[in-house]
Amino acid sequence: MLTGISRYGVREVPGTERIIQRRRRRKELVRGPHIEEFEQAMAKYLGCCHAVSTSYGRMAFYYILKALDLPAGSEIVAPALTFWVIPEMARLAALKPVFADVNPATFNMCPLALERAITPRTRAIVPTHLYGLPCEMDSIMEIAQRHKLVVIEDCAHALGARYRGRLVGTFGDAAFFSFQSLKPLNTYGGGMAIVREPELARRVAALAHAEPWPDERCVLRQLRLGRLQRVLTRPSVFTFTGLPILWVCSWLKAQPDVYLWEKIRPLDPLPAGYRQRYTNVQAALGLEALTYLDAWTAKTQRHARLMDEALRDCPGVLTPQAPAESTHVYYQYCAYVPDRDELVRRSIRRGLDIETLHVDVCTRLPLFRDFWTDAPGADRAAEAVQLPVYAGLSDRQIRWVARQVGRALGEKNVSAPLASRAGPN
Repeated sequence: MLTGISRYGVREVPGTERIIQRRRRRKELVRGPHIEEFEQAMAKYLGCCHAVSTSYGRMAFYYILKALDLPAGSEIVAPALTFWVIPEMARLAALKPVFADVNPATFNMCPLALERAITPRTRAIVPTHLYGLPCEMDSIMEIAQRHKLVVIEDCAHALGARYRGRLVGTFGDAAFFSFQSLKPLNTYGGGMAIVREPELARRVAALAHAEPWPDERCVLRQLRLGRLQRVLTRPSVFTFTGLPILWVCSWLKAQPDVYLWEKIRPLDPLPAGYRQRYTNVQAALGLEALTYLDAWTAKTQRHARLMDEALRDCPGVLTPQAPAESTHVYYQYCAYVPDRDELVRRSIRRGLDIETLHVDVCTRLPLFRDFWTDAPGADRAAEAVQLPVYAGLSDRQIRWVARQVGRALGEKNVSAPLASRAGPN
């Protein structure tokens, strides 16, 4: 019988339902003491001074930009390969997004391209630690200091990643993290602004705290949707829900992925759901998740090593690179393969769901037509695939994933120590 593996896995702490119900009984779903405790715990984990919780990671970025009070029309440099919402948020803050190309080997902002993108109107840089791999922060910080630019780290994919032994989010003037369901730390939505300077942190907090509290019904609905996502990505459920749809689409050459993501559009005015406070129950889940974070990361890293080993001898396959000075947390395991789209179709017919592009080549989006530029590195990076190595899978399932990729590529020499017909159980 065909058993399926989803491209996504949701990290959920044991006892999630118990935590939610306890907060509900105490009437602390929305407001309560855990918000401040979680902010302090995040600041302590990172070894920095100030953390401010927000409704989304993108809103943490927006509040940072507003608190900086940069002159209208100032340029802010972002990588050409990033989530479209980030440059759109910069535009909402009356700034002009400028795109720097990425290194297709690391998927991160190229320092040489960054240098070329800087003009006299540049005021800030947003290095994105994409897919869980830190940027070349020594070079980026040297460029920023030389040009007197603000650095805001996008750490949405990279909580726990290190560059030269130092956690991402602690290099720049500020940083932001996301706690959406699929992120390294999941609180079913939310984000965190990390700010070095006390006065700037006070201004960020004032903006975040000025937002309204959400309705308790909205909080419960958000939690239910998050739990549903967790259930639907379990192999035993995905096999009978998402897999059949994707299997049919593979023969029709349809792309159901477009229905999984938020529509790319102008965000002015900001959607009402963006403008609200982070809740106490989310903070309670975050406090518990922090105690599991390093173990989850270690398991994901082990899975990535297993995948590296299994795919090493596949001709035409280039596995993710992690420079010696960087610790990759593998939010996504991105590899280059021959005939990417055909691999996706062949894999889903074997029960394996893999993804083609988790973020956006912003220099090709109509939304940013006025800011288009050549970005061959980002164009190349968009050809990679993301293979599932998330912590919710077992070592056995990871080997099964690697074996299916090898077979889909038509190779017979993929390392597969398990019986060839065994499912990913």
